[in-house]
Amino acid sequence: MIPVIALVGRPNVGKSTLFNQLTRSRDALVADYPGLTRDRKYGDGKLGEHEFIVIDTGGISGDEQGIDEKMARQSLLAIEEADAVLFLVDGRHGLNPADEMIANHLRRSNKPVSLVVNKTDGINEDIALADFYSLGMGELHPIAASHGKGVHILIDKVMLPYAERVEEAKNQINLESRGIRIGVVGRPNVGKSTLVNRMLGEDRVVVYDMPGTTRDSVYIPYVRHDKEYTLIDTAGIRRRKHVKEAVEKFSIVKTLQAIQDANVVIVVIDSHEDLVEQDLHMIGYVLDAGRGVIIAINKWDGLKKDDREHIKSEVERRLGFVPYAKVHYISALHGTGVGDLYDTIESTYESCYAKWSTNRLTRILEDSVAEHQPPMVNSRRIKLRYAHQGGSNPPRIVVHGNQTDSLPGSYKRYLENKFRTVLNITGTPIIFEFKSSENPFAPKK
Repeated sequence: MIPVIALVGRPNVGKSTLFNQLTRSRDALVADYPGLTRDRKYGDGKLGEHEFIVIDTGGISGDEQGIDEKMARQSLLAIEEADAVLFLVDGRHGLNPADEMIANHLRRSNKPVSLVVNKTDGINEDIALADFYSLGMGELHPIAASHGKGVHILIDKVMLPYAERVEEAKNQINLESRGIRIGVVGRPNVGKSTLVNRMLGEDRVVVYDMPGTTRDSVYIPYVRHDKEYTLIDTAGIRRRKHVKEAVEKFSIVKTLQAIQDANVVIVVIDSHEDLVEQDLHMIGYVLDAGRGVIIAINKWDGLKKDDREHIKSEVERRLGFVPYAKVHYISALHGTGVGDLYDTIESTYESCYAKWSTNRLTRILEDSVAEHQPPMVNSRRIKLRYAHQGGSNPPRIVVHGNQTDSLPGSYKRYLENKFRTVLNITGTPIIFEFKSSENPFAPKK
């Protein structure tokens, strides 16, 4: 399984800044204001060859009351979930009593801990590190999270013990699972296990009218119409204020790891309830992980006509950020519409792993530019010369030209829609990379 790294420390030491560096995102709010992060936040981390799940937490100061006390409890739970802990301290302000309190707790947790001294840019590193040797936490790792300085070296050292485990887990998944790996995710009690049983044609997993029946991810290989598949049934993810049992807290991490293992993910939504933020967060995480996504609106049978129209309008309004994801209205209990999922699974999988020649991609680029030219910048037209494929799952297309840094977002969206239509890509995002050719005469006057 992919390792889980928790970021802990007192408020305003740069945990959210490091989280954004590790996930290559701006998902965590960052400001020069202590206590901004109040809940555990999960992200899909990738740095170099390393893949991991990273958890951002609120700060711990030791004198919390009210909401701050609950925030500190979230941080302690993140330590329990994690395989490794990055303990952040502030190199500019030196050692703090709260740092000593957190260090004592981490010693009792028996988790591998790396002491990370942040904000060391522009100051003498030796002076910044001096105070923290007294904590007795082993090697110190100086970084500047806001600039990314020292972050690669830190992750290389932290991930070293897990590199072999990650490789073994991937090989194990490839050995045990056959064909397309289909993850089934969603909130508790939306009918995930019922859908899995319906797709298998047998009662393979426990179904009960109580949220949280499934505790762990279940991998089930099977054959349908001479094609091999592996279904991954996962535990439901609720908002964390509703998560009380310790075993369910670990189910969240298992679900996120199962998404990483899947090729295509079916997000199950209950049609008897309006779409909630948790549904949207789940779809967002699937997209961040680069997996193909299918939306299944379950419990469709028995809904009145007005309720059906309401749900369809809600889906159209709130899922506008994934227009390429196919939406199926199904009843897992009675089997209505479940068989149609397989055609979408196949087409989504093919889109995720499709291969295209440089010649074809360049022709599509040329046709797109001829139909609608890029804008002028500094009295010069932006030129896009050729395109080639840079990767799969999700498809990555690299476009070469000049002044590509100045290409507006609207034109990038135009290119994405054009490529998606011509290449018939469904169920997966397309990532575009734009690279500018260097001007050989730039250094000369």
